[in-house]
Amino acid sequence: MRKLEPEPGFDVRRVQPYEATKRYICGGCGNAIEPGVGHVVAVPHDAVDLRRHWHWGCWSARRLRRPLG
Repeated sequence: MRKLEPEPGFDVRRVQPYEATKRYICGGCGNAIEPGVGHVVAVPHDAVDLRRHWHWGCWSARRLRRPLG
């Protein structure tokens, strides 16, 4: 099992494939995370409405990529 990397200021949890029942847009790359695909959810402590779903690879490389937008 891959290690979930913490991020200061965020609650981070893994979403197992059987829990992923909706399509999400990745907060890292902007591409779709399809139903049935395990991924990561990051929720800012001070703004829970800004929760984002991330591909595993995008979360692991989050410090290497430029912000979206």
